[in-house]
Amino acid sequence: MAKINGSDAMLKVLYDWHIDHIYGFPGGSFDSSMNAIYNFRDKMKFIEVRHEEAGALAASAEYKLTGKLGVCFGSAGPGAAHLFNGLYDAKFDKTPMVAIIANVPEGRQDIDFFQAFDEDKWFQNASVWCRQPKTAELIPTVVDEAIRQAYARKGPAVVIISKDLGWQPIEDNFRVNYDAHVEDNYAAPTKSSVEEAVKLIKEAKNPVVYYGLGAKGAGEELKEFANKYKTPLLSSYLGLGIVEPAFPAYMGTIGRIGAKPANEIQGHADLVVWVGNNSPFSVLWFNKNAKVIQIDVDPAKFGKRHSVDVSMLADAKKSLRALIDAGEERAESPLYKAALADRENWDAWMDSFKDDHLKDEGRVRQEPIFDVINKYAADDAIFALDVGNVNMDTCRMLNLHDDQRWTTSGLHATMGYGAPAALAAATAMPDREVWQLAGDGGFAMMNQELLTMARYNMHVLNVVFTNETLGYIEAEQRDESNQPLSGVIMPDNDWAKVAEGMNVRGVTVRTKDEFEAAVKEWKNTDGPMLIDVKYTKHMAYSTELNTLNDPEFVKFYHAEALKPFDYFAEKYGLETDAASGASQHEEEPEPDPEPEATSGASQH
Repeated sequence: MAKINGSDAMLKVLYDWHIDHIYGFPGGSFDSSMNAIYNFRDKMKFIEVRHEEAGALAASAEYKLTGKLGVCFGSAGPGAAHLFNGLYDAKFDKTPMVAIIANVPEGRQDIDFFQAFDEDKWFQNASVWCRQPKTAELIPTVVDEAIRQAYARKGPAVVIISKDLGWQPIEDNFRVNYDAHVEDNYAAPTKSSVEEAVKLIKEAKNPVVYYGLGAKGAGEELKEFANKYKTPLLSSYLGLGIVEPAFPAYMGTIGRIGAKPANEIQGHADLVVWVGNNSPFSVLWFNKNAKVIQIDVDPAKFGKRHSVDVSMLADAKKSLRALIDAGEERAESPLYKAALADRENWDAWMDSFKDDHLKDEGRVRQEPIFDVINKYAADDAIFALDVGNVNMDTCRMLNLHDDQRWTTSGLHATMGYGAPAALAAATAMPDREVWQLAGDGGFAMMNQELLTMARYNMHVLNVVFTNETLGYIEAEQRDESNQPLSGVIMPDNDWAKVAEGMNVRGVTVRTKDEFEAAVKEWKNTDGPMLIDVKYTKHMAYSTELNTLNDPEFVKFYHAEALKPFDYFAEKYGLETDAASGASQHEEEPEPDPEPEATSGASQH
């Protein structure tokens, strides 16, 4: 029987699972595996990131974009510790990935050796599955199991490899279980649940649909449902793009980063069709007495965020289809009419700023920049979004369409996600445009990955929005906790010059025309580029405050053309009791949520 080193056997398992690249940064404790990577250089591409955290975030982003797990590695000690942020991103967003972690040789463990710590204990919580093979012969078996567990449990799996075991020769007789892996195939809804749900839809005065990432692939059904039952569509942030933003009944995402219409409408629904959505912030929304039809494939989600009247343990696409086929078409409700008018007013107001250059400020507003992005991004472009105000801007202004894809750090919401996600996109889908959109705060955390983009000549456009503040946190301090600004000011950095120093073309722009010219330049090149957009320091419209009856608020946000929702409610006859939920109740008002409930980095 032919022999193969333990680490080579590990790489062979990955390759037989159709994994052809791996992200990481070498270290002495990983030498046996680095040797295997060299031996597999003709089969597997090694993407040498400049920081292990970038590798872990890239591996997490890869599944979000492609549906195929990514793989990263880190050496013992600091290399391993740097992986935690990416692992928690994957765990929070239920993203399959595999992290391979080096350990010092077996004979040097448990004696306080150089860079050694109890890795298995540390990584148990950061993963959905964590093992350290005790013999070299177990390495391929454990790696194969890690891949299957990552897919099955939808999260990061960790394999810890002792340096000496990676060198040991073993018999080359292991065969992977790739052919046994199948796509998710969830059940159809039961007849009784469909009947109960259709009855509630028929009885409701003002129904809405609230969907999340679990509705992915059901965009056409959501639109057909909305058209038949005249229901406004609301989504979580992670549900963005499942229905194209241009669809008239789509009101946007609920929450601080969302648009005005979605936040106003949610409080007036008497029935919510809750589809594949587990947004933690949804406990703050919807009337407590509103009825709920919840569709999910995970029984643990039922009733987690709101009381539920009908639970449908089934696939979102199949459930929506069953409900569409079983019910009678509804007439437009007052809420539906008011919602469409509210959105038209919001869209017109946003469009009015598309050519606003803020000449007196020497900076550019958000709307002109996104007008250019929407105009020039390819129909199959990929957007790697960092965390911060960029989430708000993309949520409100990025008109996703066709086969465009996007990714961000959802529930973990880690700043610095954009650059690693762009690496993953450019590596996994090198023939597609990749746009990294990041604020100056988030970009400062992972900007060293420009070196990686330059090294592999990745066609990535890095758009950095420089407004010299941690804008999302500034708005929290100002609007939520009403405190003096503290720790949010950023220095005005020359990111174009930084990019040039990392062998990436850099351009600074202050107007829409300059940005458009820079985008055209990038589209005619085959490598990376960075555009430093000197962004307005003026904060985006606050849907948390949303007090259009306050002249100071209107003046601050230039919102003279916006109308409050009660204008549309009155115009279309939305009754007071219907506008306040399914029914009036006399329960004691709930206490204000703890600060953590609304001050996280990502109120999605």
